[in-house]
Amino acid sequence: MKYLAIRTIAVLITSYLTKVGVPLAFSTVAFTLSTTWTALIVAIVLAIINHTIKPLLVLISIPITLVTLGLFSFVINGLMVLLAARLITGFDIPSLLMAIYFSIVIAVVNWVLHMFQ
Repeated sequence: MKYLAIRTIAVLITSYLTKVGVPLAFSTVAFTLSTTWTALIVAIVLAIINHTIKPLLVLISIPITLVTLGLFSFVINGLMVLLAARLITGFDIPSLLMAIYFSIVIAVVNWVLHMFQ
């Protein structure tokens, strides 16, 4: 339960940070969360996706991950966020690049929140 609360708070903080601190290159698009309940649903769906589908993709993509020295894992994380955005109404991410950006920010926010756990 504590993991889900931290993940929900991370989604809310990430949504706020990406709306406020989006670099100029990304200024025309933004992430949208309709309600706090949507953030909870996003946290649940991301947890399910990250524990079921992501390990299979990581296993399949080992060769390309080795060739890119691990940078392809950012693409896999972005694809997982895009999948969650497609499954959940009220959570919109317009492109893969923005999904990768969202996944990087949420990883940093999760790391900081887990430090205070």
